[in-house]
Amino acid sequence: MAVPSLAALAALLAFALLSVAQVIEFEQNGLKYQTLSKQGLTVMVAQMPAHIREYAIVQVAVANGSKAAQVIRPEQFRFERGEGNVLRAAAARSVVTSLIEKGNRNDVIKLVSAYESALYGMGRMQSSGGYYQRRQQALAEVSSTKLKAAAAASAIALVEIKLPMGQSTDGAVFFPSEGKPLGNGRLIVHTAADDFVFELTGDSHAHASLGK
Repeated sequence: MAVPSLAALAALLAFALLSVAQVIEFEQNGLKYQTLSKQGLTVMVAQMPAHIREYAIVQVAVANGSKAAQVIRPEQFRFERGEGNVLRAAAARSVVTSLIEKGNRNDVIKLVSAYESALYGMGRMQSSGGYYQRRQQALAEVSSTKLKAAAAASAIALVEIKLPMGQSTDGAVFFPSEGKPLGNGRLIVHTAADDFVFELTGDSHAHASLGK
């Protein structure tokens, strides 16, 4: 049996390294972002330092470069703190209802300001159907100041969407955490394409890993 040469082994190693999805990390506007692409689907996340009411918030952007439409919904996101402690993201409707019932105008203003500021960090992933499009549509349908504030808040939440090929979206994912930061753990995004796993730490710094 022939023994592979060092050159052949090096070539195989280089091919294997190129086949592994590459994680890109960067900082902007005080937030630390990560982006990871697998099978044509790209997910970008940033843990927002601010929280609103009982929710910790993660900003998310998703771009579909795969060969099929991809369904994205908040319920695909979970945060594992270890020892079986799992937080599942709340559905967009329940978050909006909670903000309308319990939140005040200042809560909404702070949330909108923080989210719009954070969006600049995701500028390298231009969203074709995200927050600004939802906000424009929502605000066009209401007239009162109170309803406009509620509409702006609802536009922030990531909603379920069947993302066509070549399209992208963004939104906030809300984790019920009694108003506390997420802390250390793994943010897992389960999609039909693959699983995306991000290791988060309490200072919002994240190191991504892969899992399926």
